[in-house]
Amino acid sequence: MSNPVQPLWQPTEEAIAATQMDQFRRQVNERHQQSLPDYAGLYQWSVDHREAFWSQLWDFGEVIASERGERVLGKDTMPGAEWFPDARLNFAENLLRFRDDKPALIERLENGRRRELSYRQLFERVERLAAALVHAGVEKGDRVAGFMPNIIDTVVAMLATTSLGAIWTSCSPDFGINGVLDRFGQVAPKILFACEGYFYNGKTLDSLPRLEQIVEQIDSIQQLVVVPVARSPEQTEAAIEGLDRAVSLPHFVKDAPARALTFTQTAFNHPLYIMYSSGTTGVPKCIVHGVGGTLLQHIKEHRLHTDISRNDTLFYFTTCGWMMWNWLVSGLACGATLVLYDGSPFYPAAQCLWDMADEEKISVFGTSAKYIAALEKAGCKPRESHSLERLRAVLSTGSPLAHEGFRYVYRDIKADLCLSSISGGTDIVSCFALGNPTLPVYPGELQCRGLGMAVQVWSDDGRPVLEEKGELVCATSFPCMPIGFWNDEDGSKYHSAYFESWPGVWAHGDYAEITEHGGVIIYGRSDAVLNPGGVRIGTAEIYRQVDKVDEVLDSICIGQEWRDDVRVVLFVVLREGLTLDEALIQKIRTTIRANTTPRHVPAKVIQVADIPRTISGKIVELAVRNVVHGQPVKNQEALANPEALKLFEALPELAGE
Repeated sequence: MSNPVQPLWQPTEEAIAATQMDQFRRQVNERHQQSLPDYAGLYQWSVDHREAFWSQLWDFGEVIASERGERVLGKDTMPGAEWFPDARLNFAENLLRFRDDKPALIERLENGRRRELSYRQLFERVERLAAALVHAGVEKGDRVAGFMPNIIDTVVAMLATTSLGAIWTSCSPDFGINGVLDRFGQVAPKILFACEGYFYNGKTLDSLPRLEQIVEQIDSIQQLVVVPVARSPEQTEAAIEGLDRAVSLPHFVKDAPARALTFTQTAFNHPLYIMYSSGTTGVPKCIVHGVGGTLLQHIKEHRLHTDISRNDTLFYFTTCGWMMWNWLVSGLACGATLVLYDGSPFYPAAQCLWDMADEEKISVFGTSAKYIAALEKAGCKPRESHSLERLRAVLSTGSPLAHEGFRYVYRDIKADLCLSSISGGTDIVSCFALGNPTLPVYPGELQCRGLGMAVQVWSDDGRPVLEEKGELVCATSFPCMPIGFWNDEDGSKYHSAYFESWPGVWAHGDYAEITEHGGVIIYGRSDAVLNPGGVRIGTAEIYRQVDKVDEVLDSICIGQEWRDDVRVVLFVVLREGLTLDEALIQKIRTTIRANTTPRHVPAKVIQVADIPRTISGKIVELAVRNVVHGQPVKNQEALANPEALKLFEALPELAGE
């Protein structure tokens, strides 16, 4: 019999009792006459009694609202559920509840610039910018867009926009022209906030040529507000002279009459954010998220699942084009200090974010699985070079974190912390499965399913299964489902995205398994699952083994149609100066075979110079598969490095045995 997997970390009884999660469990027991002993019991109760759970969470999170209403759930359908149908509230008001001198935002740029804003100063900045937006004609329901780096001004612009009941949408300044037009062009923003330049990997990049084209091609933009980042305010003024509809941020604010900040009260399901699918299979879908569902879900994930309080300094390495930015900014509702970093995570050196973690006393450090793998490959051992005294949690998302990534964090970063691999998506601007400070951490597993989310794994015939691989679904409605897609009047695009497999059930498109102790393993995206000989294999199972091969820096795996079947093809990026020879191919194959099954072993291993990724850093297996099969890849603007696709065209290695 095999030994049961041992946890890599376990909280003490005292630590559990001190968490907000445990406090919440005790409140549930008291208020609802329950005797739920632990998280498993609390989770089951939250799914079986969704109305009681979300109502209790509203109280626990001290949601600010002019009206709550008696009803928690009106119509209960997917799609179309009506949560808190009588409530009236404002998102920004809930994020600006604190108005003291505690630091709210700390901004760090790659070039060394640091700025800090207290909660009081943040409120004042939002008040001034909201007045300027009103002066510019922005009203409830209007769209305001940000083509911005992850800086203080972006957060202020979002809060000012949402204080008015207007809708915020953003993408990062590394998007190309078509990527911006494909997104903002669909939603017709009235105001566009944009930086004139930004810093990345030691370079200063100019945004002005793109801004000129964007304004030219999106008629709805009435004003382009240019935010000085790479230039001084005076240099920015000079640089934008003659730029159509452009005004600098300082002038935009200065020219508006003063106005006290008021918070427009809206329905629970009033649009808050428009976010975008990655767009690698066509024009990006414009996903509309509501005020109340986003707020409640983020309060739950921050306070209960991450135990964030006013004592915390929260950091997530993200851009404004990734949902983790929206998730990070909601940390203001907990009164935490947020660290905003913009630039390369490896410039000028691999340890730069850990230097920042020490300097800013970061307690919760969020990043991507890709970053953790790259850090390990770079031989970085922060435990030996940094104190990381305040660090108590590391969060990882973007792709499944391999077992080795878990072990690396505990061995080389810090032994005593809660490592939470989390998974959800832009689709729900939050998580289906995530961390939990009251539970042990097992290698390769997400600790638990999120409270109130009826997350199950279903077999092909629609049966819930445990300890078996299948489709990740959410079987009942939940508040943070999108309101719908923009410009999808009959809801057909929204329906086909999530509800086609099983009517009334959210099918998320992840290939997953629920483990014996209630954890979740994600094996990859369902549409990228390999199918050699009719056996379904998640690509993450292969990446996990390839990560162990020191010579390999990066990899991507696809299924190639071959002789009425599918064969597994693995592409690898090697360390500088190395060439793929027969010995290394055998080493890779042996490593995979030793720890999986013969079906996982790639029929072909091919060296490439680069691997295409989305701008938020995810590898694009479907795009590579299309190129290999001679099919077009739509919307290459969604990729950070579209030129990498050419490396996979008409490869002679794929023509033969």
